[in-house]
This record gives sequence, C-alpha cells and structure tokens, in this order.
Amino acid sequence: MKVRPFEEIVACHGATVLRVCRAVVGPVDAEDAWSETFLSALRAYPELPEDANVEAWLVTIAHRRALDLGRARSRRAVPTDSVPERCDARADPAARDPDLWAALARLPDKQRHAVAYHHIAGLPFTEIAVILGNSPEAARRAAADGIKALRSYYREDESA
Repeated sequence: MKVRPFEEIVACHGATVLRVCRAVVGPVDAEDAWSETFLSALRAYPELPEDANVEAWLVTIAHRRALDLGRARSRRAVPTDSVPERCDARADPAARDPDLWAALARLPDKQRHAVAYHHIAGLPFTEIAVILGNSPEAARRAAADGIKALRSYYREDESA
C-alpha cells in the first residue's frame, strides 16, 4: 500500500515531467508524452517500492514515452496550419526565452537529454546514466558538452 496517493505524485512532479518532455520532444508533442508518462506510471505505481526515487522513476518513464512519440512523429506528416499555443512563462523558465528551445533542438540527442534531465529535472548523473544507458561520467560529459554548445549557440545568435 502506497503512502502517497497517485494524484499527489502527479501534482508534485507533473511540471518537472512536462519540462523534460518539452526538452526531449519539443512543445508540440510534450503534452502527449506527459499524458503517456502518467498513464504508464499509474499502471506501474502499485508495484513501485516504498523507497524508490519517484521523480527519477517518472523521468525514466517520460524519457521512454518521449522517445516513442519522437519515433512516431518522424514517421508521420506534421500539419503546419496552426501555431502551437504559448505556454505560461512563469511555469517554465525556457518559455521566457524561446531561443532556448531552438538551441536545445540543435544539440545531439545524448547532450540534449543529459542537459534536460540534469539542469531541468535536477536529476543526479548516476540516475541520468541509467536512463541514457551509459556511465555517470559519460552523462556528466554529455551535459557539460551540451551546456558548452548552448553557450556557443547563444553567442552566434547575439552576433547575428
């Protein structure tokens, strides 16, 4: 029997999961990835050990769902008739700087994911390594390289 109701888990970690989904698949598919994450989590929640790191567990699920959606998106045509709605800038720091999403999109997948999981979700590199299937050192390096690349992209954009 879980101590915390699942609704409380969603309320506590929902915003973090949404930011991770946005960073991995972009703002258009982020809500779908978020929904899929919590549907999967709801099914698995009764079996989750009491001492589990719930946030890391949810980010792992979000990573998998986002990758699934990204693969599905790459196989289908994307309509461009409408512009996606803007998110609330107070809820998401990156919404205050739309260039951040463009800069994140330019990063290689491993770097983008490592930056999102560490700097947006706040996960330690040991947990990021499990999600990405590499070592903590490789996860740390990918995040550092991603941040370095983001800094150079911003310098390029400012000089243009």
